[in-house]
Amino acid sequence: MGIERGSGTGAEVNEIKLILEGRIREGFKFNSGSPPSAQFYNANPTINDKVHVLVCVIPASMLDLMDERSFRKIKDVRDDASELGIPQVAILTKIDEACNVVQYNLQYVYRSYWLKKQMEKVSVTTGIPMHCIFPVRNYSSEIETDDDMDSLILSTMRKIIDYGEDFLNDQSAAGDDGTQEIALNQNMEHA
Repeated sequence: MGIERGSGTGAEVNEIKLILEGRIREGFKFNSGSPPSAQFYNANPTINDKVHVLVCVIPASMLDLMDERSFRKIKDVRDDASELGIPQVAILTKIDEACNVVQYNLQYVYRSYWLKKQMEKVSVTTGIPMHCIFPVRNYSSEIETDDDMDSLILSTMRKIIDYGEDFLNDQSAAGDDGTQEIALNQNMEHA
């Protein structure tokens, strides 16, 4: 599901909000303007149905080709996620294809002026803070694993998991995790 522009391409912002809320079940096929049928609509989503972290994946080599409407759509989805308390991150992928410096030495990823400018552009155009934008190099033609690539990928995944755990802890503290309902059901069974 993407942010492609044009009729019938990508998911609409209102459909993405339903996904964030956990209201669309797995298997739903997006059709421009067609709401989910009763089979795919979840009227009572649990915490397990909801999105715990919104991840926006942007290829660094395509960033300059994205138009204002695409960035507007990302911002609109982010606004919906913020209203729901869902943390948001961006992954800037294929950095080696877009930056010669990191293509030859991935250890320069946070020293590359060009890459920093690309990350700043993502931050300004999407509203995602710089500390939530993670550059990674994709495995594409490599036969062996690479420690520098793995380090970027795994540290990004670790941050996403941490943000997801924080979201779940916040929901649990707010009583929105279904534990009250479970406790009520257990009390009724013993009555």
